[in-house]
Amino acid sequence: MIKRKEDMTRTVKVNMRGGDGQAVVTDILDKGEYKGAARLIGTIRLEPGCSIGAHVHENEEEVFYVIEGTATYFDNGKTEILHEGDSCICLGGETHSIANREESGSLVVFAAILTY
Repeated sequence: MIKRKEDMTRTVKVNMRGGDGQAVVTDILDKGEYKGAARLIGTIRLEPGCSIGAHVHENEEEVFYVIEGTATYFDNGKTEILHEGDSCICLGGETHSIANREESGSLVVFAAILTY
């Protein structure tokens, strides 16, 4: 199966999970196009000053891979800076958030929410 960029669903989520500004979520694959246990396989774009608020994952885990930009990542009470090529995972029961605190440039991450 091949899916072209123009066929991918894009959703603008304002104040996602209580965060600032908006997140643009692009579903690379939609449910039904894969057989694995996932809730999201896509990218998230955050412009400067935008974020996804702190939240807990229950019975799922989320992987981020930084494609572009610099992320301020909150990982269970600890703040880390992630750069292009860095990845992180939020396991079930853990808390995380992500933000673009840079003055210019987009933050784009690949995101996969795996369920169990």
